[in-house]
This record gives sequence, structure tokens and C-alpha cells, in this order.
Amino acid sequence: MEMTISEKIFSRASGKDVRAGDFVLADIDCAMVHDITGPLAVEGFYKIVREKDRPHVWNAQKIVLLFDHQVPADSLDAARNHILLRRFSDEQGILNYDVFEGVCHQVLPEKGHVAPGNLIVGSDSHTCTYGALGAFSTGVGSTDMAAVFATGKLWFKVPETIRFEITGKFAEHVCSKDLILSIIGDVGVEGCRYMAAEYAGPTVQEMGVSERMTMSNMAIEMGGKAGIIEPDRTTESYLRERIPGFKLDSYWESDPSADSKKMYYDVSDLEPMVACPHNVDNVKPVWEAAGTRLDQIFLGSCTNGRFEDLEVAARIMGDEPVAKGVRMIVIPASKTEYLKTLKAGFIEQFIEAGAIVESACCGPCMGGSLGLLGDNEVSLSTSNRNFKGRQGSAKASVYLSSPATAAASAITGEITDPREA
Repeated sequence: MEMTISEKIFSRASGKDVRAGDFVLADIDCAMVHDITGPLAVEGFYKIVREKDRPHVWNAQKIVLLFDHQVPADSLDAARNHILLRRFSDEQGILNYDVFEGVCHQVLPEKGHVAPGNLIVGSDSHTCTYGALGAFSTGVGSTDMAAVFATGKLWFKVPETIRFEITGKFAEHVCSKDLILSIIGDVGVEGCRYMAAEYAGPTVQEMGVSERMTMSNMAIEMGGKAGIIEPDRTTESYLRERIPGFKLDSYWESDPSADSKKMYYDVSDLEPMVACPHNVDNVKPVWEAAGTRLDQIFLGSCTNGRFEDLEVAARIMGDEPVAKGVRMIVIPASKTEYLKTLKAGFIEQFIEAGAIVESACCGPCMGGSLGLLGDNEVSLSTSNRNFKGRQGSAKASVYLSSPATAAASAITGEITDPREA
């Protein structure tokens, strides 16, 4: 019987052939926690293993810890969490990227912790980003992560698959962010509930890893358990630079007759899209929101904080300054992406335009650190969520867009179609 890539991954991880709907106890290949969710996982771990004289995690080499949401520490509580996690990583011998590397969902792939066929869990909902490299990666709660720390295993229901077949070529200033917003607007926030969203077709095959990561990152916004793209030569090229001796295994793809629901999209006529307050599936063509005055623009996040995203914005802005009265915050997704942007001259360009450029972190995305919105303020963000209170005041409004739309809007001070820039 032919299988989807998700069924193949769970079959390997559980040691038996499984199908969608089966419940399995699966071995975890990599587990990730960050500074917000990590402390609860650590506390839960010690409760599970408290009877042992010398409690140790199941495999310190398969756990990665990062600080990205509140770095440097912006409160005493954050500082205490950082201290707890540093002590835990030192005690257990766990790799801790601490405060300097960047957002977890960018750092793990670029540091070689993700490979096709892997089963990866992270105590963050956007862990599904790693599916861009052919892994089944999904977010879990801190209590589940505590169990993973102790045993290296976790129970799953093998998800059904919904396969999005994408064809056509993007028009100028239209990209994968516009596509995934369009899909979410189409299927709704529960359209893929507990399903593996599989992105396929010639358009996806033409995407670079950066654009693929944007697609996979937002699978959770339509209820997806994972967002997977079959590995190919683009995947192989990316991973050969990061995993010594990596070779592509064609097994990690869905078989032609595998059981999955299919939806078809042609991007040829796709327009720039925005998600309007206060839900990610409240998606409209940019022209319907054009003219909305802005107080802040956030260019960054695990969705669109890579060099390719910042380059698009820099090219559109050129020598134009940020509009008067608008705060523009630019945050590369990792130290690596920051240095690439710096060497290209874009950091200097953004600063000269009047933007604030911060070191790699989550920034305003979850409203837990810098760049919070006040009452009745309006933000345009390249991140992935726009719920009430997500980036500060519950009375503020957040629109989501591509880097191109964000850049065009930074110049005018209002939501602007990038095709008119």
C-alpha cells in the first residue's frame, strides 16, 4: 500500500507500518525548547524523574535549547528563566544557543539539526517550519516536552494529509507569503485541523528554501499539524552546506497514489494579500486595505526574517525614507542572516531610512519584548499572527503581509500595493 511522506516518517519512528488515524508511540529525532516554554518543560522533567538519584535526559545530543523570545532579558522573570535554562543545559550537557543565534525556527535548520524523514518536536507552535526540509515537525506543549526529555518518545495520532498542488509563476512583488495567506483565507483557521499540509507542484519546486519555510511556518494557522514539502535537489543543496556527508534519499516523498485530499491553486493571477485584524484567515487583496494608516511596521520573524526577505524590502525601498510618524522595526531571523544582510549593505540602508534594526530575536511578534503597540495603534507585520493583543494592546490592530508590501507601506505610511512602488 502506498504511503504519504507523513505515514512513512511515523512508520520509521514507531518501528511498524502505520496509516493515517493510527495511534503510535514514536521515537523523537530532535526536541527543541526556547526561553518561554523551556522552564515549564524542565520543571515537568524533574517531576517525572524525581525518584532517580541522578536524573538525566534521554539523549542530550538530541535536545536543542535557544533563547529568542525575550533576549536580552527584558524583565526579572525573563532573567530568572534564562538562569534556570543555562543551569539545566550545563547540568545535562545540552546544546544551548543562548542569546546570540536568533529565532529557533531559523537556527535549527541553518545549524543542521533538521533532515528529511526526521520526527521533530518543539515547544512552540511554529515548529512546523522545519517541514520545508522534508521533516515531520510539530509543536507540543511543555508537559509533553517534559515526557520527551525523560523518555525520547511521544504518542501521536498519525494525521491525514491534505496536499496543495501549486502551479503557475508569481507576478512581480508576489511571493510565497501571499500564497500561504491566500490558502489560509480559502480553507479557514480550522481547514487543516490535525492534518499534514503537504505543499507540492512545480511552483513549490521552483521556490528556494526561504520561501518554502514561509509556507511551512504558517501551516499551523489553518490548524495543520505539520507543513511538509518533499525534499529535492534544492533541499539537498541547502543541507549539504550544513550536514556533513548529507545525501538525498528519494524515499521521503509521498507515493503517487497515497491517500490524501487534494486542493489545486494557480498563482499566475495571485495578487499581494494581507490578513486583516483580528484573524489570520481574514485575508483580502492588498488593494482592499490600501490607505490604512500605520503606526508601526515590523519586518522580520521566523516567517519572513531571512536575508531574501530583507533584500526584497531593501530593493523596494531604495533611497526612500520611512514615512514620518511610522516606526519601522527590522529584525533578521538569526545572526547568520543578520551578517549576510549587513555585508550586503542593507542594515545601513534601513538605518539611514529611519528604521530601527535589532539583533536577531522574535521582537514584537508575540508582544513579549520590544516594539509593543499601544491602544488604537495599527501595525503591518511580516510575522504570522494578528490576534487581539498579539503585539501589545488588545485595542491595537495588526495586519499581516509579505516583505514587499511591508516595504512599500513603509515609504507611504499606509498599506500600499507593492506593485505600485
